[in-house]
This record gives sequence, structure tokens and C-alpha cells, in this order.
Amino acid sequence: MTTTTLLRRWRALAVVTTLALAAGSCGGDSDEGATDDAIDTGVVGDQEVADLEPQHGGKLIVGIEAEGNEWTPGPGQFSGGGSSIAYAIYDPLIQLNEDGDFAPFLAESLEPNEDLTEWTLKLRPGVTFHDGSPLDAETLKWNFDTLHTDETSPSAGTVRSFGVTSVDVVDELTVVYRLSEPHAGLPDMLRGEIGWPISRVAYEADPEGFGSAPVGTGPFVFQEWRRDDRFVATRNEDYWFTTPEGDQLPYLDEIEFRPIPDDDSRSAALASDDIQVLQTLRGTSVKRVMDMVDEGGFRASLFVGNTSSATLINTEIPPLDDVRIRQAMAFAGDGEAMAAVRDDDGLVPLTTQFFGPNSPWFSEVVAEAYPGAAGRDVDQATALVEEYKNDPERSDGLPGGDPITIDYQCQPDPSLLEGAQLLQGLYSEVGIELELQQVDQSTMISNVVGTGDTEPPFVGNFQLACWRAGGGDGDPLSTLLNFFGPVPTSSGNFTNFTSPEIDDALERLRGTTDFEERYQAVEDLGLVVAEQVPLTWNQATPTLIGYREDVIGIPTWGFPDGTPGNGTPGASMHFHQVFLTD
Repeated sequence: MTTTTLLRRWRALAVVTTLALAAGSCGGDSDEGATDDAIDTGVVGDQEVADLEPQHGGKLIVGIEAEGNEWTPGPGQFSGGGSSIAYAIYDPLIQLNEDGDFAPFLAESLEPNEDLTEWTLKLRPGVTFHDGSPLDAETLKWNFDTLHTDETSPSAGTVRSFGVTSVDVVDELTVVYRLSEPHAGLPDMLRGEIGWPISRVAYEADPEGFGSAPVGTGPFVFQEWRRDDRFVATRNEDYWFTTPEGDQLPYLDEIEFRPIPDDDSRSAALASDDIQVLQTLRGTSVKRVMDMVDEGGFRASLFVGNTSSATLINTEIPPLDDVRIRQAMAFAGDGEAMAAVRDDDGLVPLTTQFFGPNSPWFSEVVAEAYPGAAGRDVDQATALVEEYKNDPERSDGLPGGDPITIDYQCQPDPSLLEGAQLLQGLYSEVGIELELQQVDQSTMISNVVGTGDTEPPFVGNFQLACWRAGGGDGDPLSTLLNFFGPVPTSSGNFTNFTSPEIDDALERLRGTTDFEERYQAVEDLGLVVAEQVPLTWNQATPTLIGYREDVIGIPTWGFPDGTPGNGTPGASMHFHQVFLTD
């Protein structure tokens, strides 16, 4: 049984229907949330030219939404543009190809046993880190044991959610991941940060400094990091990857990432050629870049998947530990108004769950169960708030009738702040006062994730936070296990919510490869989430990479055997095959 044989049905369905969602939500009359002025998806502008001769040389400057807090897989947080930086320095063991199948990238192969409790991974021979040290099985085991099993590491919760008990060395290039119970989605773990090997030699020489000077096997070698200003890396002259035609990669000499948190400034930098590539997850900038494409000189790669704008609710903190307040916020919301404020209208559908309307895991039953799915309900929201306010045993300990005030953290991005102010007004109408807190993205990530030394661990330092959430582009089990794992041991459970019903659904999802049984488990979990509201949904997130027309290869990266990759979901980029034309 191979990885791709086991998962092809789910992955192929996911890719086909996600593409259908992208097309359907951005045009046509039959899809809810679509409008006549919606734009196309995929590569827009002149198509990537397949017969262009790749050229070596040149520097690329990439404007990203935000950078990470550090670059060590495990302790580091790679939201925003952090994953694109990571893919320049590190190689993933596993990645998704254009069909949505898991496929070996840095690994040579990955095979499960019959009951999915052991996965054997074989490394490619001859791969070295940037410091010349070899990538071998012992180093891979060291990475796992050192970076991802410590209770204070955010990735330790992911390891637990996948049930990995150990990584054992078989021979020089082979390890076995041993699991406490079956897990069909283990390859998902190895395409994330747990599957980004780092140099043991470099880390042990300076554990504290490694996060500021990372050493991986990737196409580019770290040169400089000025926090909140730039991250610079140069060509890895000894990169292991050559194309099927024999080209030594990467093509570029240098790549520089610039965090530009303000989307208007980022798109203006692309227009003025201060940068040559940008990422955006904001409708305003998507539309602005699409106008630039229409005017000529630029291309774009647009993707709409299962990720959505959402509000995280810290269910450990009163009054948000009471489901009445959480349901009231859902009833009081206005997804269409939020889409308009954030300029996502005409691009994407409203959301009610972890999966978009045309995902194979989408449930109409869950959609109908989400509070406010039929439209904003001020009366219902107000009644729930009043019931809580006048409850003599209200969880916040305040006297009956006292007002409800909740902190809401959001980044200082104009569209996000406008969205926060909209919520402030909507919630005020039903008796909930929001106090807005502007925090930069890296700080907010730290606040949401929390640390392992609090009680309970990883409880976080927030009440409400503007966020993105969704089922992702991999196996649903991977996302949902991490998002709803045991609160004291799951750094990915940002809402600090779980339940016996969710635990049961996750176990059913984990223990079978039958699609219908897995679908029912996902739907059952979704119904619990719709009732308990550990987060409120807004609208799907349009993600776009805009780039100058002489930049070739961003959405068309591939695997060593020539198989195309899965493009730019989530505005994440691979640069190993990018080149510049004259």
C-alpha cells in the first residue's frame, strides 16, 4: 500500500472540488456568494510560457505579509510569509503535487504498513546541509527528538495529535515513524515544520542563535536577517536538486524577503518595482493587483481554498466560556457586511465551517446549523446576552445586569481594523462591548499560541482574535486533530475547546480509510462546532501572488521527478525553480 494509492481518492476529490469552488465562487449565477464582477482564478495575465529557456542569475525581492518570530522549526511560528521564507531555507520531506496527492520531495519514499501504525521513510542519498554536514537517518531522528517532542515546543502538540511515539533508525538513510494508533494522514505532518530538517551541527554549536541564522538543505543559504526589515538568502551552490533536464537548481542568485504589513504599501511597492513579487490575503489588494495585470506587465496566481477569515474565541476565559455569549456573537455577525468592509465581496463565498462549499468535506447540514446562517438575528443574539447578563451565576463573577466587555486583538491593517470596528458596532447592538487592541502579527501569534508554562498550558493571552482558520489543503484529520486536541497539550487548539463528541469524531476519522465513514465523522464534528461556536466565521480568504511578468515559475514549481506541485495555496511560495527572463 503506497501513500498515493491510499489517499488518491480523497486528494483528487479535494483538488477537483477546490478548483470548482475557486471558479464557482468567483463567477456565475448559481453559486451563493458569487457576483457578476468576480474574477478568475489560477494564473492570470499571460500564461506561464512552458518553452522559455530557464536562466541562471538575478535577484528577486519579495514583499510578504509578515515574517516569523524565529526560524527554528518547532519553536518558530511561520504564519504570514514565514512559510515562504522557510521553503527557501528548508526542504519539506513531503509535499502535495498538482493532483493533491502526497509525494516525496526531500524524502525519496514514504510507505505505511498495513494497519497505518508504522511509516517508513527513506531519504535521498547525497543531500547535505548548507554547512556541508550530511542529512542522514540519525540527523532526522535527532531533529524529531530535539525540536518536536519537548513539552514547551508548539510542534509537540502536533506530534501527539498524529500519535507518533518514536522515530527509529533502520539504516543510514531510513527511519520508521511509529504510531500509537493508525493515522492515515501522517504524510501531512511531514510536509509541515516537523518535516523540515535542520543541521544538527549548526544547532548544537549555537542553540540560542540558530533561530536567527538557520541552516537547512534548501535552495538558498541564509545571509542576513534584520527583524521587521529584510531576510536575505543566496544561492545554494551545492543544492541536491537538479531538474529532469539536468539543470542545477536554484536559478536565482539571491532572494530577499521584505515584511510589509500594510497591504496598500505592498501593492504600491510592486507597482513601483521596489519589489518584484508580493503575497496578499486581502480582497482590496487582490483587486488592485488584478487591475495591474489587466494594464500589463504583471501576472498573478489566485487561489481560493478552505481557509476563511474568522474570529478565534478563547473558551477558557469568562464570559467566553459560556456558550450563550459565543452563540450571540455568531447571531450578531454580518458576513456580507464583513466581506464588503474587507473588499472580499465578489471574490469568495461566506463560510460556516472548516470546508468550503465545494470541498468533498463540506456539509450542508453543518451550514444550516451554524447560528446566523439564515441571516443576522439581532433578537436572538440580544436574548442570549440578556440571559447571561442576568444570570446570578454568570461565569465572569460580575453582578447581574453588569455590562459585558471583551477584548478583541487584531493587526494594524486598515481592512482588518475596519472589520474589527464593524464587529464592535454589530456586537454593541446586542449588548456586547468590544475593546479593540491593535497588535502586530508576530505578537498576536504569540498571544494566541501561548506557552507551555501557563495553567493550563497554551491557554493563550487573548479573549478574541482576528484570525484565519479552515480545513487547509491536506487531509482533514491533520487540521482537525491539531485544532481540537487536548487543551493542556495542544498548542494548535487556539480556542481551548474540545468535547467528548469531538474526540469521538476524531477517533473515527483516524481509524478508517472509508470516505463515507470519514465524511460522517467530519460532519458530526462540524455540528458540534456549529452548536458550541469556539470561533465565528466570516468569508473565505482569497490568496494571491502577484509578480512582474519577467518572473517565471512561481506557480509552476515541481518535484525532482518533474511532477508539478500544487501551486500557491495560502499564498505560500516555492522558489527553487523560479528564474528571471531578460
